[in-house]
Amino acid sequence: MSAVTHRLTAPAPGWTTDTDVVVVGSGVAGLTVALNVRKAGLRALVVTKAMLDDGSTRWAQGGISAALGEGDTPEQHLADTLVAGVGVCDEDAVRTLVTEGPDAVRRLIAVGAAFDRGADGAILLTREGGHHRNRIAHAGGDATGAEISRALVAAVRQDPGVELIEHALVLDLLTDADGHAAGLTLHVMGEGRRDGVGAVRARAVVLATGGMGQVFSATTNPPVSTGDGVALALRAGAGVTDLEFVQFHPTVLWLGPEAHGQQPLISEAVRGEGAHLVDADGVRFMVGQHELAELAPRDIVTKAITRRMQLHGTDHMYLDGRHFGAEMWERRFPTILASCRAHGIDPVTEPIPIAPAAHYASGGVRTDVHGRTSVPGLYACGEVACTGVHGANRLASNSLLEGLVFAERIAAGLTARHTAGDLPERTVDVAAARAARPVPLPAPEARAEIQRLMSRGAGVLRSAASMAATAQGLARLAEDARTDAAEQKPADPRVETWEAANLLLVADALVTAAAQREETRGCHWREDFPERDDARWRRHLITTLTASGGPVSTPEEQ
Repeated sequence: MSAVTHRLTAPAPGWTTDTDVVVVGSGVAGLTVALNVRKAGLRALVVTKAMLDDGSTRWAQGGISAALGEGDTPEQHLADTLVAGVGVCDEDAVRTLVTEGPDAVRRLIAVGAAFDRGADGAILLTREGGHHRNRIAHAGGDATGAEISRALVAAVRQDPGVELIEHALVLDLLTDADGHAAGLTLHVMGEGRRDGVGAVRARAVVLATGGMGQVFSATTNPPVSTGDGVALALRAGAGVTDLEFVQFHPTVLWLGPEAHGQQPLISEAVRGEGAHLVDADGVRFMVGQHELAELAPRDIVTKAITRRMQLHGTDHMYLDGRHFGAEMWERRFPTILASCRAHGIDPVTEPIPIAPAAHYASGGVRTDVHGRTSVPGLYACGEVACTGVHGANRLASNSLLEGLVFAERIAAGLTARHTAGDLPERTVDVAAARAARPVPLPAPEARAEIQRLMSRGAGVLRSAASMAATAQGLARLAEDARTDAAEQKPADPRVETWEAANLLLVADALVTAAAQREETRGCHWREDFPERDDARWRRHLITTLTASGGPVSTPEEQ
């Protein structure tokens, strides 16, 4: 039986509402769950941190991968995914992804998503890093995520059975006396029929909260990506897996040494269409390093860029697409072109300055292939989840597909339970909720310090020394929060302090796992352990919270 043993310090709920399935997040994963459970007549309530269409999905540029092209097969897609994952993918999960993926994309098209097509009406497919086939479907040139989000949001808005709560930060899970998820607490930002802290009672809870890129100083993630879902799951007693495998996108627009927060992404599709990575002297340094050169898996490209920057003593390299010409830039990459020009760079006439930045969490809340976590009734899908698909390094454009496929699986499982009469109403165990230990809240300014510590000691390059320093800094922030609470001068419970607490917890969990994994694998790069060690580390690390609230990572048994 699972039990919530820790919770954020927050006021008691001032309002309550009921639904059948509460979904936290409004990206491709969350909205797909909501739309599909509605088909079974279940009520769905979608909680989203900003506006309905402000999820991470809309920032996805490159596309969605699936074996849709002539000559391509799920087996080939499987092979590329396993290679990218460097030995720690769950093959059953990958097989599920690539086998169910093509039809899932077709169903997405039926919902209304319009992908780019050629003169013959066939979907245009391109190639990205790690793929040996053209299998990336895209929309609006480089606005795939925006188009998928538009189609799903439109479908949700047309369904009166989907209730929405926007501008709401999820706080903690509620359970019944059996430890089964029974809803959640949340804080609505603003005034209206529901405002402040409230509770949603539900038969099942689905986390689709996206990533945790804001734990680093520079990221492609939007400001709302503060690891809220992973933090909630940890406090609820769930296991999380593979947090150490944070993918740094190799080509993010470099805006200067002082830039922080969300940075503009330069999609891998730009390299897929033939752009070259070069140094300040114009040398293509990826040639000869991998058979796919600029289209090698992302961890390889990121490491090569980082090494080249160290060699030259600089903080950025360049992506050269001048040979595309203006017409191709305007037709194929209008969003990227506009973003670069907005920052004073014209890709038509000059190379684009780029540097790696935190992009995607390959790890997350541990689930099976049906999206079930270790807490009964709590599900997870999309970037917040770890299905085992991505292993040590996500294959390009597998993220949207994973969100889509496993969201459909969660909805199918809930539908089957509903049909079998196995989705009863749940009664919240109020006493257990009150007994959970409140987590002291850091001051809002802790967020910037967490980002500084993580980028310096647990970013692209890691070592025992760097992560020990990071862990000490994080522990100091946690101790400051405890001291302030004990001295009756705690930080006020509000969005900024709740987000800081979530970031502090996921940062601590990430560093705990990364310090334990003494090898270099995929996007986890240890300077003091530069080789891959299959004998010891071809396995997952499962991280949970101890009774005192600290994370501990345990290797999965082989």
